[in-house]
Amino acid sequence: MKIGNIEIKGFAALAPMAGVADRAMREICIEKGAAFCVGELTSSRGVTLGDKKSFSLLSCSEKERPIASQLFGSEPQIMAEAAVKALNFNPDFIDINMGCPAPKVAGNGGGSALMRDPALAEKIVKEVVNAVNIPVTVKMRTGWDSDNINAVELAKRCEAAGAKMLTVHGRTRMQMYAPGIDYETIKNVVKAVKIPVVANGDVRDGKSAKNMYETTGCAFVMVGRAAQGNPFVFEEINAYLKGESYTPPTLEQRFQTLMRQVELMHKYKDPRNAILEARKHTAWYMQGLNGAAALRRMCGEINSLEDISLICEKALEQNKKL
Repeated sequence: MKIGNIEIKGFAALAPMAGVADRAMREICIEKGAAFCVGELTSSRGVTLGDKKSFSLLSCSEKERPIASQLFGSEPQIMAEAAVKALNFNPDFIDINMGCPAPKVAGNGGGSALMRDPALAEKIVKEVVNAVNIPVTVKMRTGWDSDNINAVELAKRCEAAGAKMLTVHGRTRMQMYAPGIDYETIKNVVKAVKIPVVANGDVRDGKSAKNMYETTGCAFVMVGRAAQGNPFVFEEINAYLKGESYTPPTLEQRFQTLMRQVELMHKYKDPRNAILEARKHTAWYMQGLNGAAALRRMCGEINSLEDISLICEKALEQNKKL
């Protein structure tokens, strides 16, 4: 697959997840086989106002490439200005978010709210495309609700405005992250445009990735929540789709990766904030283990790197045969 003139190799990308898929997680996932990644959702207005937090969200490293800076907003000129400022962080492409269902985003006209105004969405894409010299992509949902499934119309408008790739999350805004994926709408978008379409939603392993490819005809798949605490999912998907055998990591390897991820978080962020954020990441790494509930409770009290090491030791002791 190509995003503009950027060659993408592999089978699955890491989805943007606000407050989750930070620089540390992205680096680990790329290392484990993610084909590309998209940065955390960033306010276009915050960027244009010089907000430090917004700039920190745009920060990326060579170890994350190919990577997109993802922006949200509802004002074409502000989105274009933010995209230009994002170029200072050297992303490989700019991704426009038209899929975030969060009230604080959609409630202000950004994210998935743009699906209710295709003309405005098209204008935003056109302004951003004209403002930058790197590819511009769009992430959307199938529609606002079950009575307004308009991903095909929006996809055509985005393509006409110059977008080089589309990602479609197979749910409406009102569905949020509820079970069930609308494969048919993704398939219809694939048929409606000539640019690559990436399918997103409930891809959690090699089998589900293959099903998404075969059912929708998409050019690529994107993994979100399944990568939380499990960056190895990309190795598993890559092996499955290549027809190769896959050996899951040992618990020791799993926890070594967790510690590296947390150490990177500690390096890239305010140390105190990094440790607090590490609580949820550590809890995700405990999923599926014996005594997982108790281990997750311990994760809620993490205050240091040593605490995480102790939790890993306890988990290993309780799961010696895994």
